Amino acid sequence: MRGLFIGVIILLAGGVFAQQVDVASRPPMGWNSYNCFGSAVHEDEVKANADYMAHRLHGGWQYIIVDFLWAYDNPPGSLIGNPFQQRLQDGAYIPWLTMDAWGRLTPNTNKFPSASGGKGFRSLSDYVHGLGLKFGIHVMRGIPRQAVWAHSPVLGANGITADQIADTSSTCPWMNHMYGLDMRKAGAQEYLNSLLNLYAEWGVDFIKVDDIARPYSTAEIEGYQKAIRQCGRPVVLSISPGETPLKDSTHVAQYANMWRMADDFWDSWKEMEKMFDYAKSWEGIGGPGHWPDCDMIQIGKISKRGPVGPERYSRFSEDELTTHMTFWCIYRSPLMLGGNLPDNRELEDRLFSNEEVLQVNQEGSDPRQLYKQDGSMIWVSNAPGGDKYVALFNISDAEKEVGVDLKQLGWKKAAKVRDLWMQQDMGTYKKEYRRKIPAHGSVLMKLSKVS
Repeated sequence: MRGLFIGVIILLAGGVFAQQVDVASRPPMGWNSYNCFGSAVHEDEVKANADYMAHRLHGGWQYIIVDFLWAYDNPPGSLIGNPFQQRLQDGAYIPWLTMDAWGRLTPNTNKFPSASGGKGFRSLSDYVHGLGLKFGIHVMRGIPRQAVWAHSPVLGANGITADQIADTSSTCPWMNHMYGLDMRKAGAQEYLNSLLNLYAEWGVDFIKVDDIARPYSTAEIEGYQKAIRQCGRPVVLSISPGETPLKDSTHVAQYANMWRMADDFWDSWKEMEKMFDYAKSWEGIGGPGHWPDCDMIQIGKISKRGPVGPERYSRFSEDELTTHMTFWCIYRSPLMLGGNLPDNRELEDRLFSNEEVLQVNQEGSDPRQLYKQDGSMIWVSNAPGGDKYVALFNISDAEKEVGVDLKQLGWKKAAKVRDLWMQQDMGTYKKEYRRKIPAHGSVLMKLSKVS
């Protein structure tokens, strides 16, 4: 009922919701640079991951996202550390981020050489689009402090300057580049419009806005959505980080395409267990155009240049890796790969290119937790044609048998079972289907009712 109620509210929003569905009718699938390169990804590395996705992965992978601090000059090999905490020197902010005359950040040309001559991300975006993929960027909420210091004019705002629209009391606790926008001020919406118009010129298809979901910045979220609607280009709006407050579930589902349920997720089983709980709390709220986000997929080579721990392949065991993908798919979370794709082994490619598994994410509906007790967990969603997708999880620390009773699905007779990871028909079963599953492991199935 909760999901139905929210759906009715959203439909009343009319054009806003219609545009959201157009750009994210299914959970977005792609790659994000943060988990492997932190703040220091370079253009050639973005291209290498785009090439790999286009030529090596199957099943609908689409977005290539340049994550944060692309306006900052990270020398090659630098770690994230705290290089991005600006300091004042003679009233100016040091280091100076790359910024245009209108107070809008632009790509640093040491990291993105094709941005020289005022091209911004246009050349890189064209490269990604030429591979049949889509291009996205990370941005921080608000307006650069250095634009406020410089009294940068706001494009399209009739003489209004950055210092007149900034809310200097609204700051990010972990990065001091930006002030929030006071959306009550004349010129604030025009500033966001100018950003999205610039991003549209660059060919951007996706923006991830950071420091906006916790604390929940209602007016600025609405401002970004308004700016998207006026820019003339379909753009996915992702907001970060979590926990996005549950009390704002109706609003976020109306204005954002995806939102983080939790803070940054990394390769820890304890964090995985916590994600199960977050997902349950948001159950029934996701749907076409608006998706609760479990965060990036921690599979493959991560932290090559920071930001958390040493360079490594994911610490998850092989069974945990399968559970990771299984849960993100059955829950219909957006799928954003976090590892450096050119470092993939056969294991990663197998996990990322099983089209039957990916269909669960892209074609399922109404995912819900059926059971969670005594180290067992079952999630189910509706498959096209009246079938069911069922995921069995052993979340205990020892091998155990986990099964689903057909009565739990509302079925009285028998079902044909297909194991989607194995891509193998397992036969017809009456009453129930059970499997021995290793610790932290899972099974993902498609069940078809037998008359």
